[in-house]
Amino acid sequence: MDTKSKIILIFGPTASGKSYFATRLAKKINGEIINADSMQVYKEIKILNARPKTKDQKNIKHHLYGFQSVKNNFSTGKWLSLAKKKIQEIQRKKKVPILVGGTGLYFKSITNGLVKIPKVPLSVRNKIRKLQEKIGQDKFYKKLINLDPLVINKVNPNDVQRSIRAYEVKFFSKVSLINWFKKTNKYFQDKNFLKIYIDYPRQNLIKKINSRVELMFKEGAILEVKKYLKLKVKKDQSSNKIIGIAEIQKLIREECDFETTKELISIKTRQYAKRQSTWARGQMIDWQRIDPKDLKLFLKKI
Repeated sequence: MDTKSKIILIFGPTASGKSYFATRLAKKINGEIINADSMQVYKEIKILNARPKTKDQKNIKHHLYGFQSVKNNFSTGKWLSLAKKKIQEIQRKKKVPILVGGTGLYFKSITNGLVKIPKVPLSVRNKIRKLQEKIGQDKFYKKLINLDPLVINKVNPNDVQRSIRAYEVKFFSKVSLINWFKKTNKYFQDKNFLKIYIDYPRQNLIKKINSRVELMFKEGAILEVKKYLKLKVKKDQSSNKIIGIAEIQKLIREECDFETTKELISIKTRQYAKRQSTWARGQMIDWQRIDPKDLKLFLKKI
């Protein structure tokens, strides 16, 4: 398989071994790795995010890992801009860019482009959110359809966040969210990509997640969260969504015992992995699905 001219994309649910696989692949085909996970960008959280080991990053060049402060929000648009530059840098060195992660929107932006919707003022967004909370989702969705009929069958009636987003975009810009997406330009052609989805069996993945949680505590997850709390990160920052921070915070405050904390983190991680897999089934139709047991064979053939 010719990979020299390709941009390789590796997606998989959390704990599926995609980072380990990417490192082995990079070593074989003279590649460099680019992070495609929205939480791996934060420098202060290493253990809870299961960042690639230091030795792996020394052996294979890794990009866009641990460079962003948890005090700052980081958008898909910012990631896309940086990722495109890194891809070009790697290709100029005659090496193969390998993007690896679990953030579906990052991969979608690199393959399909990113829609450039005008920024909706916070005052408008808050007004619309309050409206939704006041009248309820059923009535709000009906108002959305009256405002923007194009979103019928495009936005799920039960999807509160997307309903609010569609409403605020049409209300402010006077242009449907659907039409904004139609204006999106691709940065790369489909033929440039080799798309790999690690399709991990659910029951096996649960075992790996449980083992990962145990390892995180052995490596110092509690101390990591204590340091994070001292930074006094604002509640609306994206980094607060990192799985384990809220749960360990309760442990530190003695609102939860140790075993329960581990179980809560495992449950939340399993739920996240399920959402990743569900997203992939709907969005990654043209991706090559590989069972973990076949990864060694794939490496031999490539």
